[in-house]
Amino acid sequence: MEEVPHDCPGADSAQAGRGASCQGCPNQRLCASGAGATPDPAIEEIKEKMKTVKHKILVLSGKGGVGKSTFSAHLAHGLAEDENTQIALLDIDICGPSIPKIMGLEGEQYVEDNLGVMSVGFLLSSPDDAVIWRGPKKNGMIKQFLRDVDWGEVDYLIVDTPPGTSDEHLSVVQYLATARIDGAVLITTPQEVSLQDVRKEINFCRKVKLPIIGVVENMSGFICPKCKKESQIFPPTTGGAELMCQDLEVPLLGRVPLDPLIGKNCDKGQSFFTDAPDSPATLAYRSIIQRIQEFCDLRQSKEENLINS
Repeated sequence: MEEVPHDCPGADSAQAGRGASCQGCPNQRLCASGAGATPDPAIEEIKEKMKTVKHKILVLSGKGGVGKSTFSAHLAHGLAEDENTQIALLDIDICGPSIPKIMGLEGEQYVEDNLGVMSVGFLLSSPDDAVIWRGPKKNGMIKQFLRDVDWGEVDYLIVDTPPGTSDEHLSVVQYLATARIDGAVLITTPQEVSLQDVRKEINFCRKVKLPIIGVVENMSGFICPKCKKESQIFPPTTGGAELMCQDLEVPLLGRVPLDPLIGKNCDKGQSFFTDAPDSPATLAYRSIIQRIQEFCDLRQSKEENLINS
């Protein structure tokens, strides 16, 4: 997995991409060219375009296969249940755009009247086509998504990112730097091999000054629908996300248990909430979504008070 060096100077530093610690970093070229003294003019253009987008949330994971896109999709579904709330879901996982499949979109870009989706998957002639692009082309596509898409009046823009801390992550943070990102939601599973990569993701967020809304522990046990007994499919051998969050002083937003229906609904392109409204996983999702909303509302309120004071 591509990662930020432990002693990374930060993407906004004058030494970004030029310091000794940058040698061999997969992000070196992007930092050296994009975080220096000459900012990309697209940053101001994107700032102007994003004035109609109230809240911007990035969904990150250190490792693939932890349910990040599934969470992004259901965060969008859950927020869109309020018909007065406009939601946009942007998929910047350029090489693995799974959002169109999960959302049940084939040639369409609206799930509901108040829920729109944008993904590179819509630009492929076939879902099986491989996107074989180098960093600059992927970064250019992200710039186009943010600058050229007519987002309109949106309450929440959810950005589903690829795993890791690489070009796409630096690009979206850089391009939205002046447009105010509410923060990032980090997705993990309970086992140490996943937590290890999430620690790096937390380090990345702090290096690039991206607020952390909190961590979601996905696939957190399995509750039998008949006997209601819980089994640990992925044992939290080092204390799981809870202990990690305590050690690193980041909020734990909640735990989502395994439910086979989640995978089935994603394959069908349907909302899990509709098929299993009383599932423990649905209840966990709704609690987490409420906490994310509260974080965004509180952040907005604090900023408005600063402006008015």
